[in-house]
Amino acid sequence: MAKELFELELLGGATERRYRKQRPEVEEMPWGTIDIDGFDPAVLLAARKAWTGAAFQEHRTGIACALALKALMEARAPLDLVAQATRFPLDELVHVELTSRMAMELGGATEIIHDPDRLVVKPLEGVDPLLRAGDLVVRFFCVGEALSIPMLRGAWKHAEHPLPKAVLGRIVRDEAAHGTFGWTFLDWALPHYSESDLAVLARSADETIERVLHNWEEIRSRPRKTHPQIHALGWMESDDYLELANRSLERNVIRPLLRRGIPIQSKPLAKAGRLYETDAAVGLFASNDPPSP
Repeated sequence: MAKELFELELLGGATERRYRKQRPEVEEMPWGTIDIDGFDPAVLLAARKAWTGAAFQEHRTGIACALALKALMEARAPLDLVAQATRFPLDELVHVELTSRMAMELGGATEIIHDPDRLVVKPLEGVDPLLRAGDLVVRFFCVGEALSIPMLRGAWKHAEHPLPKAVLGRIVRDEAAHGTFGWTFLDWALPHYSESDLAVLARSADETIERVLHNWEEIRSRPRKTHPQIHALGWMESDDYLELANRSLERNVIRPLLRRGIPIQSKPLAKAGRLYETDAAVGLFASNDPPSP
C-alpha cells in the first residue's frame, strides 16, 4: 500500500458533543496558556516533532488495544477482564487528541509519512485463540504499556509548564490500568498454556524488546547538549531518560515475565552500552539534542 500522511480530524456536531461528554477532561486542559515567543526555535521544533510523534504512537497503541480486545473476545477470556479492556481504545484516542493538540499549541504538527498497513504487529495465524491473545497481550501490554508508564511518569515529573504537565498527568492516570492489565491476563491464562506456548510468548517478548533496543540506541547516539527550556515543554534529557528506561525495563517487564515462567532471553545491558524501547508508544519525550529540521 502507498504511504500516507498522518492526519487527524473530528467529525464535529452531535458526534463530538457525545465524545466530549464521555471524556470532558480534554477540554478542561489549560489550552492557550503557553507563550511560545520566548522559546528557542530549535527547542520548539524538537517539541513539535516529539508531540506529533507521540500522537502517532498513541494512534498505533489504540490499534494495538483494539486488536488485543478482539483476540481476547475470540479466546473467550473472562467477561470482566474483557470489559476492563474495552475502555483502552477510547483512552488511546483521547491521548491522540491531547498530544496532537499539544503540537498545535507549539506552532503546529510536523509531517509523518506512514504505511497504514504496517502500524502494528499482526496477530498470529493458525494457532489457538488463547495463544493468539497471549501473543498480543505480551507484546502490547506486558512489554509496551508496562514500560510506557514509568517513562510517561518521568516526563510528567520533569514537565514545568502547567499545560504539558496536565496533559501528561491525564495520560499517566489512564495508562495505570493499561500497565497492570497484561499481568492480570497472564495470571489467569498461564495454567492453560503448554511449555511450547510459553516459548512462543517468550519469543514475542524478546522480539518486542529487540525492536525497543534499536530505538533507544538511536536516542543514546545523539550528541549531548543541554537545552534549559526542554523541561517546560514536557520531555526528559537523554541520559535521564535512558537511565530510567533501563531500570524500568528490568523492574516492570523482565522480572515479572520471568517470575511467571516465561523463558525470555533479554536482559538489561546498560553495562555493555546497550539500552532498550517498545512496540507501542514510548521514547517520545527524551531529548538532549533537537532533531534537525
